[in-house]
Amino acid sequence: MAQKNLYEVSGLCVDVKYLVMGYLENNVYIISDGKGTFVVDPSCDADTIMAALGDAKLDAIVLTHCHFDHMGAAAALREATGAPVIASEVDAEGIEHPTESLVGEAEPCTVDRRVKNGDVVEVGDMKWKVIETPGHTKGSMCLFNIPQFGNHPGGLPVLISGDTLFCGSIGRTDFEGGSMSEMKASLKKLAMLPDDTAVLPGHNSLTTIGAERKRVFALFGADR
Repeated sequence: MAQKNLYEVSGLCVDVKYLVMGYLENNVYIISDGKGTFVVDPSCDADTIMAALGDAKLDAIVLTHCHFDHMGAAAALREATGAPVIASEVDAEGIEHPTESLVGEAEPCTVDRRVKNGDVVEVGDMKWKVIETPGHTKGSMCLFNIPQFGNHPGGLPVLISGDTLFCGSIGRTDFEGGSMSEMKASLKKLAMLPDDTAVLPGHNSLTTIGAERKRVFALFGADR
């Protein structure tokens, strides 16, 4: 039986399915190339995420930033699967020692690998480049993968954008650690990506870099 609220995305360079979870309707991504699988931003309810994984072995848990709605099930998922947690070195402290000031409370979670701009996260044959994108939080990050490192060479490149870039909008900058000037600089980085890049945001609908070039990037003066 198909799992409720589990969606599959076609046409990308890797296999992507996602759950919409929690009262903030977070997109929780399960990404695989058939050789390795990782989960992005496990919002809540590790059991539901485990059910969506099915028989797949979980190789990593990626957290795009330290807000509670993106890490609520990370500790439980790590304990259940043994998968390492990967996050930015800047936001790792907020993940391991979360506070309510970081917008809600979540169970502390060990960060097994701390990454920075330009690092590569390898899962299976996938090679995801880390792009530091402060603005929503100090340590927000995006990850980018190209068809050369996917199981569908004819598919679109993929950007995991967290709460930096949404469909027609951007992440809030008025929380602790937020900065509009840093957000604009981060958007300039993302505007350098190819137009056909599929964008997997932390909330709301999926989009592309090309679509946001006409909306978000132009609005914030970040177009290349």
